[in-house]
Amino acid sequence: MTEHNAKNESLNIESRLAQIGSVQEPVTGAINFPIYQSTAFRHPALGKSTGFDYIRTTNPTRAVLEQAAAELESGDAGFACSSGMAALQTIFSLFGQGDHLIVSLDLYGGTYRLLERILSKFGITASYIDTNDLEAMEQIRQDNTRAVFIETPTNPLMMITDIAAVTGWAKQHNLLTVVDNTLLSPFFQRPIELGADIVIHSATKYLGGHNDVLAGLIITKGKELSEEMAFLHNSIGAVLSPTDSYQLMRGMKTLALRMERHEYNATAIATHLQQHPQIAQVYYPALPDHPGHEVQNRQSSGNTGIFSFKVTDARYVEPLLRHIKLIAFAESLGGVESLMTYPAIQTHADIPLEIRDAIGVDDRLLRFSVGIEHVDDLIADLDQALEAARLEVEGA
Repeated sequence: MTEHNAKNESLNIESRLAQIGSVQEPVTGAINFPIYQSTAFRHPALGKSTGFDYIRTTNPTRAVLEQAAAELESGDAGFACSSGMAALQTIFSLFGQGDHLIVSLDLYGGTYRLLERILSKFGITASYIDTNDLEAMEQIRQDNTRAVFIETPTNPLMMITDIAAVTGWAKQHNLLTVVDNTLLSPFFQRPIELGADIVIHSATKYLGGHNDVLAGLIITKGKELSEEMAFLHNSIGAVLSPTDSYQLMRGMKTLALRMERHEYNATAIATHLQQHPQIAQVYYPALPDHPGHEVQNRQSSGNTGIFSFKVTDARYVEPLLRHIKLIAFAESLGGVESLMTYPAIQTHADIPLEIRDAIGVDDRLLRFSVGIEHVDDLIADLDQALEAARLEVEGA
């Protein structure tokens, strides 16, 4: 551990975020760590290295980001990838032909696509289940099961998994636990502290925070696992560029402020929509009637800025999306701008209809990534769009 890291560990997370990359450039004292664009690095002598040889293996700018990510998630090593999907592929490369994975039932469509349409070609299989049901997990566990992959909260139905319970069960069976922490970020939740072996982020989302950088992060716990991940990261080569590493660090500096506003806005809007006559159900862990509310409060210090809701009539969906003005009808989430998505034909289109229907991702469900705009403006935009949709549908 560097002296800088040792000092940082005594600070609150808000200070650690704001100080990412600061006081680490010894030559000029630059407050913002520079972008080292070089692909190659000079060797001081035969058999000697500065620690940097070739950009795919490591790069000074990316190394500062990876160190910060590991520290924030209480891990031992961090790995910055060219996208969240690249990070997933790197993690899944830990497994081989004949291996079996237990995976969260309500799953991001891109993860399902990777598992079912690509990794299945290499003999890797997955079973999808409510990861809070340890008895059911025990029943589907096989001799070749190697890991449990959890999203919590899930996307888009905001299901919550008790991380400590699952990691405890997994350790009894010598299974790895991988937790997708994209929706909460290390500001609100740190799965490694609850027993997870690997944490993954689509850093494009809350960590970057401005809808302007594509990135993924992997954080590992344990020397052997970290060394194996470093080998895969270098060998696969889907690494983050120096410029994108800089952009991601810049976004992470304001993570605390943004997450607090995301949570505040999302809670207010979700509460408002619960009372709206055109809304059938709201899925958000901050709401007291959410089935995962107690577990969420126990394992996390706050809530995400994303939630989903169902309208009472599927006919409202198209005019609602057409009439929103401040909120953009767009994919992705976690940026400062508010975005609304229709999972059934966008983020979850690759998941078979029967699975979507079984878990509740139907034609009435909308996902709302709440930005940092003024909450009153967002509520007003939703209300006018819902009213416009009602008038169109009812022909008034």
